[in-house]
Amino acid sequence: MNWGLIGASTIAAQHMIAAFRSVSAGQVSWVVSGSADHAAGYAAEHGIASHGTDLEAMLADPAIDSVYISSTNEKHRAQALAAIAAGKHVLCEKPLAMTVADAREMVQAAEAAGVTFATNHHLRNAGSHLAIRDLIASGRIGRVLSLRVHHAVYLPPHLQGWRINDAAAGGGVIPDITVHDADTVRFHLGEDPAEVTAIAGASGLGEGVEDSVMSVWTMPSGAMVFAHESFTHRFAGSGIEAHGTEGSIFARGVMTQRPLGEVELVTGAGREAVPFDAHDLYARGVARFVAAAAGQGRPAADGWDGVKSLAVADAVRTAAAEGRRVAVNYEGA
Repeated sequence: MNWGLIGASTIAAQHMIAAFRSVSAGQVSWVVSGSADHAAGYAAEHGIASHGTDLEAMLADPAIDSVYISSTNEKHRAQALAAIAAGKHVLCEKPLAMTVADAREMVQAAEAAGVTFATNHHLRNAGSHLAIRDLIASGRIGRVLSLRVHHAVYLPPHLQGWRINDAAAGGGVIPDITVHDADTVRFHLGEDPAEVTAIAGASGLGEGVEDSVMSVWTMPSGAMVFAHESFTHRFAGSGIEAHGTEGSIFARGVMTQRPLGEVELVTGAGREAVPFDAHDLYARGVARFVAAAAGQGRPAADGWDGVKSLAVADAVRTAAAEGRRVAVNYEGA
């Protein structure tokens, strides 16, 4: 597969370019950025042949099969729709768009055009999370009573920028991290959050946007979820816990872009370390995408997964802003 990058981003540089090239001899042949100088320097650094600011020029290149969108959030919709109209497959960063309606429009456009559309929810590709899901699905902890997600980290300076000061670009911890946790909970429990309550605030980095949020979600099964996301916690670590009638799962250091951490199962029989595969999260996601584009299966997280994670995050933001319990509106997704 031959890829074009829409956005000369840090995540593409650190993770995605290598993932694209590692799957079936994939190529990255184009990068488009809002800055010609940045695009040129980025292309030279990463060995990308074509670069510039003209998205139409890239999309007109018949050699490009798929695009990866990692621009700022407010640009995703227009860029995805343009790529879909050009017949390209689309892998888009989360959140898919600024609103659930826009995200739904993107996914429906891809379906109508017959191209593959996926959301880059990387955590469901991690060996740790695959192991956690298998433990839950196989009944090792019985009926799930609750989940606790702790994803309070420190956002490094080189990633701050618009994420901490530009609401119009989609800044704030809710669109940045809560969407990931929403997808992770859906992945583990196989159901969609129904209602949420939340409190958000600025605890040291937020400049007009929230940098910390805590929320409680109800699930159709009756399970309860507590989620904590932040940009300001330097030493807290991250993790997810699943508690059921027959046992508990404690996973530490697993809410990360790298195959790190540990998973422990606790039951009446005692404590058990759970092994998991340390494969590259992003390479697995790309491999699933490439296979789906070839008509073999579905992406690890498809477009509707992205719509639903955005709907949960949107409900959390509304609940925090209005101080009330909010039903998650999936708008038909």
